[in-house]
Amino acid sequence: MSPLEARLADLAAAGQTMTYGAPARDLDPRMAAVTAALEATLAQDAAAGRPVRAARCEGKLSQGQPAAGFFQTAAALGLDVGDPVAFVADQRARLSGPLE
Repeated sequence: MSPLEARLADLAAAGQTMTYGAPARDLDPRMAAVTAALEATLAQDAAAGRPVRAARCEGKLSQGQPAAGFFQTAAALGLDVGDPVAFVADQRARLSGPLE
């Protein structure tokens, strides 16, 4: 498990979120690398039919929701993000329980 995946697991267990800047400060200062890693976890989770761990991230100015790129990536992977708020709420709720 990568440090980012461990951080996302800890957030899920605690029912918390983090801004995108947190892993950039703590794990990799290059935001492009953080974004790529989050997109990779999103793709892995979608392919496995699991709740998407990247839903635990939120944009600094996104009122508790992930940034627009999260939704674009999720939609490109075939996930239904027609109601973005409900999609994130569902993913976060599913992450709080045991992962499938």
